Amino acid sequence: MTYDDGSYDASPDDRLVAPEAGSEEAALESALRPRTLDTFIGQQRVKDQLGLVLEAAVARGRAADHVLLAGPPGLGKTTLSMIIAAELGVPLRVTSGPALQHAGDLAAVLSSLVPGEVLFLDEIHRMSRAAEEMLYLAMEDFRVDVIVGKGPGATAIPLDLPPFTLVGATTRAGLLPGPLRDRFGFTAHMDFYDAADLERILVRSAALLDVPLDSDSAAEIASRSRGTPRVANRLLRRVRDYAQVRGEGHVDFAVAQAALALYEVDEIGLDRLDRAVLDALLRRFGGGPVGLSTLAVAVGEESETVETVCEPFLVRAGLLARTPRGRVATPAAWVHLGLVPPVGSAAAVQAAMLPFDAAGDDDASATGDEAGPQA
Repeated sequence: MTYDDGSYDASPDDRLVAPEAGSEEAALESALRPRTLDTFIGQQRVKDQLGLVLEAAVARGRAADHVLLAGPPGLGKTTLSMIIAAELGVPLRVTSGPALQHAGDLAAVLSSLVPGEVLFLDEIHRMSRAAEEMLYLAMEDFRVDVIVGKGPGATAIPLDLPPFTLVGATTRAGLLPGPLRDRFGFTAHMDFYDAADLERILVRSAALLDVPLDSDSAAEIASRSRGTPRVANRLLRRVRDYAQVRGEGHVDFAVAQAALALYEVDEIGLDRLDRAVLDALLRRFGGGPVGLSTLAVAVGEESETVETVCEPFLVRAGLLARTPRGRVATPAAWVHLGLVPPVGSAAAVQAAMLPFDAAGDDDASATGDEAGPQA
């Protein structure tokens, strides 16, 4: 949402390209989730490794090893946890790190598990230290010590737990302490999806949503989905709405392009806030280097919003670099916005070394020469 003062609310509920789930997306996502490993598209390496772990556990008739799913939001960690329970044929219990702020909270969850049950702990890196230390013993020995009383009279009562499988999900694996990471028998590092896998996901989702979708439209939506299935499905729903209201109900290439243009998602997946950050960096600061706080003030946002919401994709797309002196635009950023780097700048030297077709046509260069900042 853009406010009267020019600031921009970058909450997941407003940003179509946000990888985090919005508050109203749970039911919609649930309808689109695959139920088995065979129907899960992408992440082939993880699927092969995880399938072996689960098949071996079923053959032994025992609970599977604890599993840690690590990777950026929106790549299918929650879906995989549900698939793990389904493949093992056991119930699934869902909770999250922020909900376990006391050891008693975790003890209550663990003590109610049934043998073999899968406990999915989302955002495991946000669990409190007290609960974390209790989890060590529970994962290794299937036991917790419940403290009764306070002070010198406190007593630890051991409580045996049934064998269970913990599936932890985290977007920041580096924040997990070593002792906790070491207790997971299998760790899956999930990567961003390529365009071909996203197209297959879109075709499957379109069939479930009863949306007529041709291959060209699927490819166009996939190319703007930032390698994230959650973003792809969200864009598909918005394109479907456009086709229903302003088209004939069928999603073709022209409808997909018009809908994405209306929602200000460009050809590589940048939205309005992303382009505002790049535009400020290029036009106001000559491509940098510029400090994070200064850049945030220039776009009317908090520093944390720019750093955590915009920068990860801009860096991954090769449009922005973080340096000890501040944020710097790459030659690709100038090309993407149709601007020309200031003469003599490092970006100008690198852009001159690009092939002609990568640097843009004559019209784009002329436009950039008029609008581009001067050193």
